[in-house]
Amino acid sequence: MTNLSINIKDEQQKALDMIKSQGLRVLVCSGTGCIANGSLKVIEKFRELGANVSTLTDYDKMTIVPTGCHGFCEQGVLVLIPDLDVTYVKVHVEDVEEIYHSHVVEGKPVERLLYVDPNTQQPVYKNEEINFYAKQTRTALANCGHINAESLDEAISARGYEALAKVLEAGNPDAVIQEVLDSGLRGRGGAGFSTGLKWKFTAANRGGKSYVVCNGDEGDPGAFMDRSVMEGDPHKLIEGMAIAAFAIGADEGYIYVRAEYPLAIKRLRKAIADATERNYLGKNIMGTEFSFDLHIKEGAGAFVCGEESALIASIEGERGMPRPKPPFPANKGLFGRPTLINNVETLANIPVIILNGAEWFSSLGTETAKGTKTFALTGEVNNTGLIEVPMNTTLRQIIYDIGGGIRNGKKFKAAQIGGPSGGCLTEEHLDLTLDYDSLAKAGAMVGSGGLVIMNEDTCIVEVARFFMNFTQYESCGKCAPCREGTKNMLRILEKIVKGKGEMEDLDRLEELAHTVRNSALCGLGKTAPNPVLSTLKYFRDEYIAHIKDKKCPAGVCTAFKKFEIDPEKCKGCSKCARNCPVGAISGELKSPYTIDQNKCIKCGACIDNCPFKAIEKK
Repeated sequence: MTNLSINIKDEQQKALDMIKSQGLRVLVCSGTGCIANGSLKVIEKFRELGANVSTLTDYDKMTIVPTGCHGFCEQGVLVLIPDLDVTYVKVHVEDVEEIYHSHVVEGKPVERLLYVDPNTQQPVYKNEEINFYAKQTRTALANCGHINAESLDEAISARGYEALAKVLEAGNPDAVIQEVLDSGLRGRGGAGFSTGLKWKFTAANRGGKSYVVCNGDEGDPGAFMDRSVMEGDPHKLIEGMAIAAFAIGADEGYIYVRAEYPLAIKRLRKAIADATERNYLGKNIMGTEFSFDLHIKEGAGAFVCGEESALIASIEGERGMPRPKPPFPANKGLFGRPTLINNVETLANIPVIILNGAEWFSSLGTETAKGTKTFALTGEVNNTGLIEVPMNTTLRQIIYDIGGGIRNGKKFKAAQIGGPSGGCLTEEHLDLTLDYDSLAKAGAMVGSGGLVIMNEDTCIVEVARFFMNFTQYESCGKCAPCREGTKNMLRILEKIVKGKGEMEDLDRLEELAHTVRNSALCGLGKTAPNPVLSTLKYFRDEYIAHIKDKKCPAGVCTAFKKFEIDPEKCKGCSKCARNCPVGAISGELKSPYTIDQNKCIKCGACIDNCPFKAIEKK
C-alpha cells in the first residue's frame, strides 16, 4: 500500500460542503445543442435578476450551474432544480423571470414549463420519471448534466479521482488490468475488442516509453456521444486515461479531438490545467512515483482518423492514413512506441468499474456484451437525444419506451445503426438486443452508437446512396478496394435512384460490396459496404421497384416524380413558365399550360410560383 499526499475523502467533503453552501442549485444545460438554443442567454438573464452564476464565492438564494449535455436534446433548453425534483423543458430567456420569481419568492414550480407525458398528457416533475430517462442506466454519462463541467471541485464531489486514488494507493497495475478484464468491458468505439486484453497486450511492453491515446474523433454523421462526455464530464475521461496509464506503465498521453468540437476542447484544456495544478495529473501524482502528462491534439475532421493507425499518423504530423497491421499499436504505435488507444466512452467507464467493481459492471448487459452503451438517437422518433442503456436493451424499447414512438403516428420502417459503416435493422429486429454479437448476425454493428430511426416515408435506396456518398468522400484513397470500390458502388446507386438502373446492377453492386469488405486495408474500408449489403438483404424489393417499375415506393427519389398541370385549375397566367429554369413549361396566355416531362428537372419552382395551386406532384 502507498500513502498518498491527497486524502480524496477529505477533498470530497470539502467539495460537498461547497456545493451545500450554494443554496438552491439550478442546472442549466450548456452543451453544444442547448447553447445553440440559447442557454447562455438564459444564464445571463438569471445573472441580471441577481442569481449568482459563480460556483465559488458569495452565494445567493439561487446558484446557476452551467452543465454539460442533459441528453434530452429534443426538449432543450433544459433546466433542472434537483433539490426540488423539478425539470423544465424548452426554456427560453423570456421564461427566466417567472422561474426565478416562482422559486425564490413563492417557492413553487412553473407548471407550464414541465415536461408533459405524451401518453397521459400529465406534467412530470421529476427527471427520473420522464419516459425518456426512465429506461436508461447511466454510467459513462452519469455526471453529464448534473455538475459544472468546468469545476474540478464539482467533479470531485461526484467521486472524481477517487478511483485513481484507489489504484495508486493499492500500487498494483496488474490488478487494475485484471479488474478491467473481469468486467467484460469491450471497446465502445466500434470494433468491440476486449478492453482488458488490449491493456494486457500493451502492458507486456512495460519498461520503456509508452503512450495512452484517447480517440475522441467521432466522425459519424449525427453522433455526439463522445462529445457530450468531453463537454459534460471531462475529468472522468482524464481519470480513466490516468488509470490506464498507470496500468500499462505509460507516462504520457494524447486526447485526439476533432477541431469541430471547440467547446469540448475548451473544457478539456481547463480540466487538464486544473487537474495538473491540484496534482491529479503531472509529476508524482498524489505523492506517488507515478507521473502522467496529458496533451490535446486537434484533428482536421477526417473520418478515416477514427481508425487507430490513421489517428496515430495524424498525431505524428503525417497525413491521416491507415497503416498495415501488424505491427499493432500495442507493440509499435505512436512515435514507434507501445501505445494503448481507447475511445472516450470506453475510458469514461474505467473509474466506474474501479469504484463499483467488475462484478457490478458485468451484471449489466448480456453474457458476451457487458455494461451499458450510449446511442445518439435521431431521425423519425418523437424523443431524440443522447441515451445510455444496458446492452441487453432491445430496439423496440429504445424506439417506443425511450424514444416515445414514431413521429406523427407513422409506421416504423428501419433503423440505421453504427453510422455510415453500420447496417440496417427492420421490423423483424425490433426485439433484437443491441449487443455486438446479435447485431453482427443481423448484418449490422454497434459502431460508435449512431442510431437513425426511419419511417415509412423513407427511401431505403436513397439511404444507402447517402451513406455510400459519405464513405466514398471520406475514403483516404490509400488502398484501391476502398478508393475505387466505393466510387463504383456510389455510381451504381446514383444510377438506380435516377431511374436508370438495370437488374444486372444489383449483382454488380453486391459483388463490389463483398470485394471491398474482404480486401480493404482498414476497418473503415471493410465496413463501408455494410449499409448496401444490409439494405439489399432486407429491402431488395425496393431496389427492384426502382429498376423494374421505375417507381420509388416511398415517393422520395426526384427522378420518379411527375409534375402535372390540372387544366381545370390553370388560368393560363404563365407564371409557372416564366419561373421554370429549364423552359419545360409552355402554352398560351389564358389557356392551360403543359409540362414537357423530358425537360422537367423536378425542381418544384412551378409549384412554388403557381397562385392557383394548379400543379400537382405525382
